[in-house]
Amino acid sequence: MAKVKYTPEQIIIKLREVEVLCGKGSSIAEAVRQIGVTEQTYYRWRKEYGNMDTQQAKRLKELEKENARLKKLPADIRR
Repeated sequence: MAKVKYTPEQIIIKLREVEVLCGKGSSIAEAVRQIGVTEQTYYRWRKEYGNMDTQQAKRLKELEKENARLKKLPADIRR
């Protein structure tokens, strides 16, 4: 099976879809299967993006990239 890389916006949309499906009476296992991910992926996404909207998720990813870049600076200076 090919690995699919979802953007934070797509992840949040999929999390909302699961909420809607569960609200209509589906179990989490059924809802997750319908959106095309595993339960483990769903719970990992929910842990990271659970109460965010799309703008907050986008900002989180930008800050993570910036943090990674800043962590590399001291290593580059030492060389």
